[in-house]
Amino acid sequence: MSSDATTATPATAASALDVDQEPVAHGLGTSLPSADARAKTEGTFPYASDLWAEGLLWAAILRSPHPHARIVSIDTTAAADMPGVRAVVTHADVPGDATYGRTVADRPVFASDLVRHHGEAIAAVAADHPDTARLAAAAIAVEYELLEPVTDPEKAFAAEALHPDGNLIRHIPLRFGDAEAAGEVVVEGLYRIGRQDPAPIGAEAGLAVPRPDGGVEIYTASTDPHTDRNLAAACFGLAPDQVKVVVTGVPGATGDRDDPGFQIPLGLLALRTGCPVKLTATREESFLGHAHRHPTLLRYRHHADAEGRLVKVEAQILLDAGAYADASSESLAAAVAFACGPYVVPHAFIEGWAVRTNNPPSGHVRGEGAMQVCAAYEAQMDKLAAKLGVDPVDVRLRNVLATGDILPTGQTVTCPAPVAELLAAVRDFPLPSLPMDTPEEDWLLPGGPEGAGEPGAVRRGVGYAVGMVHMLGAEGADEVSTATVKVHDGVATVICSAVDTGSGFSTLARQIVQETLGIEEVHVASVDTDQPPAGPATHGRHTWVSGGAVERAAKMVRTQLLQPLAHKFGMSTELLQITDGKITSYDGVLSTTVTEAMDGKELWATAQCRPHPTEPLDDSGQGDAFVGLAFCAIRAVVDVDIELGAVRVVEMAVAQDVGRVLNPAQLATRIEAGVTQGVGAALTENLRTARGLLRHPDLTGYALPTALDAPDIRIVKLVEERDVVAPFGAKAASAVPVVTSPAAVASAVRAATGRPVNRLPIRPQAAVAALPNV
Repeated sequence: MSSDATTATPATAASALDVDQEPVAHGLGTSLPSADARAKTEGTFPYASDLWAEGLLWAAILRSPHPHARIVSIDTTAAADMPGVRAVVTHADVPGDATYGRTVADRPVFASDLVRHHGEAIAAVAADHPDTARLAAAAIAVEYELLEPVTDPEKAFAAEALHPDGNLIRHIPLRFGDAEAAGEVVVEGLYRIGRQDPAPIGAEAGLAVPRPDGGVEIYTASTDPHTDRNLAAACFGLAPDQVKVVVTGVPGATGDRDDPGFQIPLGLLALRTGCPVKLTATREESFLGHAHRHPTLLRYRHHADAEGRLVKVEAQILLDAGAYADASSESLAAAVAFACGPYVVPHAFIEGWAVRTNNPPSGHVRGEGAMQVCAAYEAQMDKLAAKLGVDPVDVRLRNVLATGDILPTGQTVTCPAPVAELLAAVRDFPLPSLPMDTPEEDWLLPGGPEGAGEPGAVRRGVGYAVGMVHMLGAEGADEVSTATVKVHDGVATVICSAVDTGSGFSTLARQIVQETLGIEEVHVASVDTDQPPAGPATHGRHTWVSGGAVERAAKMVRTQLLQPLAHKFGMSTELLQITDGKITSYDGVLSTTVTEAMDGKELWATAQCRPHPTEPLDDSGQGDAFVGLAFCAIRAVVDVDIELGAVRVVEMAVAQDVGRVLNPAQLATRIEAGVTQGVGAALTENLRTARGLLRHPDLTGYALPTALDAPDIRIVKLVEERDVVAPFGAKAASAVPVVTSPAAVASAVRAATGRPVNRLPIRPQAAVAALPNV
């Protein structure tokens, strides 16, 4: 595509994102395949669960069977005496900090006096066989005094404190405009969003190896290795340079790799035994151990004038953080800031709370905070359209944000915000054909081709949603990344501790160096904490910050390469260009290859990228809290069996604000994966609890959408209007379709059934409607 700001038509978008096309050799804008694609597809890629070391021991963790209890005693005698058991550790064996946390150090390595959620770690065992380790963990005798769990977040305000820090983690009261403002038309709603799990296909695993200097190396699929190292070192009572985290075998992550609760017990056991120790979590342990999306309760009141233009939005947002703080403060900030959606709202009054309960911990999951409020404010827009008797798209178009508008946080939208263009694109895209409802035709009914439904009970619905997310960290987070580019013997190497969790950063780094230096063979070094930090792999930050650092380092190497030639020929380096491994001057006088110009030398440079600073939201929810924003519009088409309540998503038409397409094939994959994850949140994914106890923590009880459940996903438009403050002008790609698609599916089910649909995932009874009289 053009390097200038352009928009892709449906035809060009389909062409640009055709993964079957012959890829261009290299450079930005081409579909360069991932370096590990073949190994992953052939099953030879070494994941963290494949790790091995001489003299290996196996770890197991004992977890609480109760959501809330006082620990009376822990007896490890029987476990320690079992043949093959090499170590048993509890809270008493933690030599350093007893608690940890990325923002608030409120989570114990091992519970000591209180158990605050089902699955909390009590002790860990190392043994010479995995079965022995699990048997020994089960043999640890723990006497509990059961306590009444607090599982309703609304009751957490008045309940006895579950933690020394209290039950309230954060309260954000957003005040924008005139509290007395009112509209001629008012719609209200109460909405509930369920607990979505990241559900990684590869469960958590790792290997800890003790070092001769008394330190330890941890090999694991970390997404933020330097933070994990610092947290672990503090708990081990070691200096950070005595702990090394080596990132290995990352199978992809949407938030599930952010909890070091698996790594710290592993390192403790390695230090205690002096042997390598491996942990591979079972599926149940994975569900119990990592954080989930925040279940959320939302109350909304929208005021509008007679034409459907928004006057005021009032909302109350309550996030269930579970037992510990984790990322709840950041999630609440996103939820409150985006509570009105990508719409112009002159007056907004939002109350947001995140509270502790005895439910499983909540944390970072793609689109946190923004996804929950999107489902609510888009339901409100549907209600407003219905009350006014106008088209749902029209009422949205009358209110959409544009560049230069002001968010309810008081921040001016300075980045491209083509919301109206995106919404119009999905509205105008041709609808899929209707299924034939005659007995002779074989078509896919909701519930599958062998389902119990009848064609006469199926209703088709079309729904719309627009969503927004922020990019990079927020509220004053110091976003910085460092990268080094080295070139020797015609081969370039990129050293950057940015973890590629499926975002395609490793491929992007290769493309940047290929385009800048004209070197085709580029390797990206494996990641460990001996390298400078690059920060967490969230909010598209590695595309922006780490990609920016790689670009700057590559340009510095380019200058080193071209300066001698420019000096020799009496010209500036700006008059030289590198294309396909050849260096030429503007006038054709100079023509040589990169290899000849290198002349056996090794060139290298290190650079940092740090975007402009942000600030925390103040006591009124005001502040320039976000570096950049990304937007998406989706039209969902569903078929609903209104007798059975079964829903089939037929098609999702997506228009997205991407800034610039850097790798068409990877971008298509990211968008499709995000939409599919959102469909799961809309229809099937809900990690259910009963009085704080997880029910069916396995992939039988937790229904992930499969390839058969995934709808046709049509990327109908990509708006390439570059964000001038972002390297390459690109925006985050995968979070915003996750945020938008659940709201679009719910809107389509409302259109098909006439039911309000105020809960996600959508339960069958919510999709049942009365059949017309025959």
